[in-house]
Amino acid sequence: METLERLTRRQVDALQAVRAGQTPERGASLNGIAGRLRLRPPTALGHLTQLEELGLIERYRGKSRLTERGRRTIVEYDRHHRIAEGLFDQLGLSAEDTCRAAREVDLSLSHKTVERLCEAEGHPARCPHGEAIPPCEDEPDRA
Repeated sequence: METLERLTRRQVDALQAVRAGQTPERGASLNGIAGRLRLRPPTALGHLTQLEELGLIERYRGKSRLTERGRRTIVEYDRHHRIAEGLFDQLGLSAEDTCRAAREVDLSLSHKTVERLCEAEGHPARCPHGEAIPPCEDEPDRA
């Protein structure tokens, strides 16, 4: 089973909070992660502990960073979410509603389904919000 398919919504949100809070020099602080998640630090720490056990983050002196596996997982999530947004955009939903609808299904979509949706959408380079969609491994170059 793919790592992304095993994660909960809250774990993905915690991964995103780590990515947003870390810098090349330092990891993300627990308080910063908790603030981004709108949780108390002990609750956020519980999510980080689970992510560390999965090998998605590493913690050192109270700071959290994505591991290479964590980085790949969050890029895969971005792809799932942005491809799902493209699908809902084609249905005529507003940009805000496409994001909401995509969050309802993005973790439920298998990698294979996302690839089929991407192909059906013509391998888009950007989601409706203008964010880059990470390419799949066998996707044609998008220069």
